[in-house]
Amino acid sequence: MAIRTGIAPDSWGVWFPEHEKQTPWYRCMDEMKVAGYDGIELGPWGYFPNTNPMLKNALAARDLTLVAGTVGGNFLDDVSVEDMLKTIDEIAALLKEFDTAKYIVLLPPMYTNLETGELEMETKLSDEQWKKYCDNVQKCADRCAEYGLEGVFHPHVDCHVMTEEEIERFLNDTNVNLCFDTGHHVYGGGEPVSFYRKHADRIPYIHLKDCDLGVKAEMDKNKWSFAKAVTEDIMVEPGKGSIDFAEFYKALVENNYDGWCVVEQDLFPVKSFDVPLPIAARGRENLRAAGFTE
Repeated sequence: MAIRTGIAPDSWGVWFPEHEKQTPWYRCMDEMKVAGYDGIELGPWGYFPNTNPMLKNALAARDLTLVAGTVGGNFLDDVSVEDMLKTIDEIAALLKEFDTAKYIVLLPPMYTNLETGELEMETKLSDEQWKKYCDNVQKCADRCAEYGLEGVFHPHVDCHVMTEEEIERFLNDTNVNLCFDTGHHVYGGGEPVSFYRKHADRIPYIHLKDCDLGVKAEMDKNKWSFAKAVTEDIMVEPGKGSIDFAEFYKALVENNYDGWCVVEQDLFPVKSFDVPLPIAARGRENLRAAGFTE
């Protein structure tokens, strides 16, 4: 059994393939290693180099391991799903060249506007909409499986699969396993340690994130958008928020977790490109103290 710790570009304020407020990819990759991490995700498709030998050379130069890719879209929209399937084909073709990369994270849409917080979709789905949503997630996961990869669904802030009740319904209605994000789970009112213990057999891949519930209370009071809440540090480095990561690590060991736990801390937009590295390094030290030594 090995529990290894990686990090995603999100922790450098990367939400988009290209954006002038985002850390340049080569600096991000350099600093991932400096901060003490060995494994990385690709993040938004097109942020890091997505062809070889460029990506292989960039990773080898920094002694970094690629562990996963990510694709997002609206599972209620057929056109969006078709676009996701095409992107899965592209990502899978790249990941197949890395023996270490086994997962594609499937990101759902938020029902609130990222920037304004206004509702863009109903918060609750009808039974018909729920079936379509689950069927399309399954379709995307099945496409990943065609390449020998596992598509793992990522419950998310302000999405239709966020609370423990919604996640359990999703697990009952699909064969898709989870990319379990501890910070998003707390945001949705859940308790990640007990939930992991209950559903360990459906959680092959994990995102480590912490949530400041004091900021969450301010967000709810002032009706902030998620983007605004991020600038107010709603998501903090592991060990600075509300989660007991030593207890979470203990739960992983008890259930023989064998794989990567990837830190993914929302930081967009960073006030300066000098901001992410010390935060990522502090988070890595906090995780070491909690037991995440590899």
